Amino acid sequence: MSDSQPKTTSPTSSSTGRRQFLGLAAAGVAANVFTGASTAMAAGPSEGETMKRPKLLFFDVNESLLDLAGLKKSVGGALGGRDDLLPLWFKTMLHYSLVSTVTDQYHDFGILGAAALQTVARNEGIELSESESRAAIAPIRSLPPHPDVAPALQALKEAGFRLATLTNSSNSAVADQMKNAGLTDFFEERLSVEDVQMFKPHPHTYKWATNKMNVAPEESMLVAAHGWDIAGALNAGMRGAFIDRPGAQLYPPSQVPEIIEPDLIQISKQLIAMNS
Repeated sequence: MSDSQPKTTSPTSSSTGRRQFLGLAAAGVAANVFTGASTAMAAGPSEGETMKRPKLLFFDVNESLLDLAGLKKSVGGALGGRDDLLPLWFKTMLHYSLVSTVTDQYHDFGILGAAALQTVARNEGIELSESESRAAIAPIRSLPPHPDVAPALQALKEAGFRLATLTNSSNSAVADQMKNAGLTDFFEERLSVEDVQMFKPHPHTYKWATNKMNVAPEESMLVAAHGWDIAGALNAGMRGAFIDRPGAQLYPPSQVPEIIEPDLIQISKQLIAMNS
């Protein structure tokens, strides 16, 4: 593998490139923290195979590192206590992010989240203003980390891994999230799709991130609790580690990532045990 900067086409240089979006089906993309169980539809690495350490680890933020319980409570309250509507809200928000990407009309993920919440409320006959919708999703900036996150990140840092975030949240949002969760110092960079104006799982977002961090896609790994995110990273040539948190599931048509564990501590142990 080359240590030189990988050659990529700038994702902002051509609207045609953006329209090459692979379009993971909305139902598959919406496989997320609210529904489902893990599935595996393709063969992973050979049993007993010793993998080489990735040069850099990218971490998804929402649900992967941060616990969404507070956000779920807030959004459920805005929907009149209809917790059963939470999966629909999340799927609608992801659907809107896909529309935003393929139409070359980027909108902040928070704006899309509020718009999706209003859509779900209207369809259910629930009165919800724009300001109320934005207030309902405001807790996303102050979510606590899952209990396994800080110990695992500390172990990875001590083992010499380079760490960065790669999130659909805006730059200001992820800065607040990392600060409020006490995780800022673990990461070399906090990357947001805001800079590339396309949401994950578009392949350009991952290639832009690896180019910015001066690593080839195959030299990096995405660690995430969303099957659609892992599928996007693998499609872009990256490696993947799936945090199999309760309710999470892989995207069935995609290849299986080399690491699948229930928490970040177990993932960190596998990574540290890899050949340098």
